[in-house]
Amino acid sequence: MQDLEQLLIFTRVANMGSFTRAADSLGISKGRASTAVRDLEASVGVRLLHRTTRSVQLTEDGRTFHARARGLLADADDLQSMFAGEHAALRGRLRVDLPTEVVRTAIMPALPTFLSAHPDLELELSSTDRQVDLVQEGFDCVLRIGPVGDESLIARPLGRLRMVNAASPAYLARHCVPRSIEDLLRQEHRTVHYSRTLGAKSYGWEYPVGQGRYATLPLPGALHVNSVQTYHAAGLAGVGLIQAALLGVRHHLDSGALVEVLPDLRPEPLDTAFVVAHRSNLSRRVRTFITWATTVLAPYLD
Repeated sequence: MQDLEQLLIFTRVANMGSFTRAADSLGISKGRASTAVRDLEASVGVRLLHRTTRSVQLTEDGRTFHARARGLLADADDLQSMFAGEHAALRGRLRVDLPTEVVRTAIMPALPTFLSAHPDLELELSSTDRQVDLVQEGFDCVLRIGPVGDESLIARPLGRLRMVNAASPAYLARHCVPRSIEDLLRQEHRTVHYSRTLGAKSYGWEYPVGQGRYATLPLPGALHVNSVQTYHAAGLAGVGLIQAALLGVRHHLDSGALVEVLPDLRPEPLDTAFVVAHRSNLSRRVRTFITWATTVLAPYLD
């Protein structure tokens, strides 16, 4: 078990390129991480990492050793849980990243039940709207909405996230309720522009044109935002029309703070998947969390 701990620390340092970040992610001191790697190098008889004041990189031998170590850790995890029943206690730390709105509106309200069912599991939950680097940041799994981006990652599709068109009652009182795409132009409607990076080209107003095809309309709008929360807030404030995931605005629709428009012309649903970097990330902890989260998100997915 001591040797496996050294392997775990080594792979985390190699993945994150930093003793400090790896130690923080594992909940140990930097000194302990450094000692474990040094002892491992002494044991195998080769240098595994190049260390400088600014970075930590794998040596040529280290890259070969790292690939085998990841597989060994995966096998060890599978072996440890081989005879554990589905209701056996989950132990250890699980590091997950999910989009902020998914956490706020769906995951967090249901999380007490999950944690109560697995009291020995320590969950590190990151919520951000950027695409994190699974390997460099030490995540066991992340939820991606839209393209996965990296073909080397392993994706487990959940479904497609439903989207809606919406606006505030005050905005609709000023511009009228659009009944068609032509109305968006004739009634001089405006939209709030969203993109992950300010200054990037906005996505445009998306609508279906038949047989699974979609087109975009370049609606005007003075406000550009890069936060989903700010995007929703702009819609609530009456700045313009928005196209948002039903998951994030359902409670606003139920309360009447937002009104769905053009319900027959909803934008294309977004592919949603849990992503891991390597089969070693598919531990029983990860599989259990993915199964639970999929159930929680099911009402919002096609």
